[in-house]
Amino acid sequence: MAIDIKTKRSKLGRNITGGLAGPALKPFALFLVWQVYKTVNIPVIGIGGISSAEDATEFLIAGASAIQIGTYNFVDPRITQKVIHNIQSYLTQNRIESISELVGSFKYEVK
Repeated sequence: MAIDIKTKRSKLGRNITGGLAGPALKPFALFLVWQVYKTVNIPVIGIGGISSAEDATEFLIAGASAIQIGTYNFVDPRITQKVIHNIQSYLTQNRIESISELVGSFKYEVK
């Protein structure tokens, strides 16, 4: 929600409220992907604040079997190609044969 203090009306028009997108959403979205991955046995798509291969890889490690890049496409229309290339480089550098090896590979300890 956003309010114009001069007119005291919604800055978003008749909808009044809008969605949250971009980097502010990433930590929460990443947490939710991890929670869903641990709970159900269906493919999970990671969405929210992805603007780099590192972000996308985090979602894969948390349990996403696919990712979606949304808002950042407006910043860099070539981001998808860059992410694919950089994930391929990450796999090669870390001697990982398949992207599926990353899915759900998050290691955590309960202390």
